[in-house]
This record gives sequence, structure tokens and C-alpha cells, in this order.
Amino acid sequence: MSADQGPTDEPTDEPVDAEIVEESTALDSPLPVVPPSDYTAAGVPTFDYVRDRVENRINTGIGAEELADATPEGRAVEDQFEARNKAGLDKLEEIRRSMRNNG
Repeated sequence: MSADQGPTDEPTDEPVDAEIVEESTALDSPLPVVPPSDYTAAGVPTFDYVRDRVENRINTGIGAEELADATPEGRAVEDQFEARNKAGLDKLEEIRRSMRNNG
């Protein structure tokens, strides 16, 4: 083999330079504390996890309602809902009156 072909994967009898490393005590230290999981080993969510999810959804709903009440657009939607509800109740009363008169 010629010198311009580069290194080969064949083993050589030349010694390899190595560095002496002191023994590490990192493996002797205690393992880091891992917080408990939101699920049991069987894959069931814990009570705390479920409670936190429910509370989060409730708080999100309350916040959305407060935000809607604080904006003109939210109040306009509420006014439309109330007008539609009143119109429905008026129509229901009209139907009841007509049934009483025909019966």
C-alpha cells in the first residue's frame, strides 16, 4: 500500500497515548429527586391531576365570561341573546293565548 492512500483500519503495533483520569465520585451521589408523576404506574391519572385540570377549566370559563362582560362586543352579544330570549317567550305566550281561545 502506498503512503498517499491514507490511514487504514488494520491494527498496528504502535502504542496509543492515553491520559490517566482520577476516579470520579459522581456516581456515588444520590439520584436527583423526581417529582411524582400525574399518572399512576397503571396509567390512571391522580386525584390532584384531575382536580387541577377541572379547576383550570373552571377558571378559564370564569375569565372568558369576565372578559366578554368587559368588552362592548361581549355586551352586544348578551343583548342579542336577551332580545332573542324575550322574543321567544313572547311567541310562546302568543301560542298559549291562541290555544285557549280555540279550545
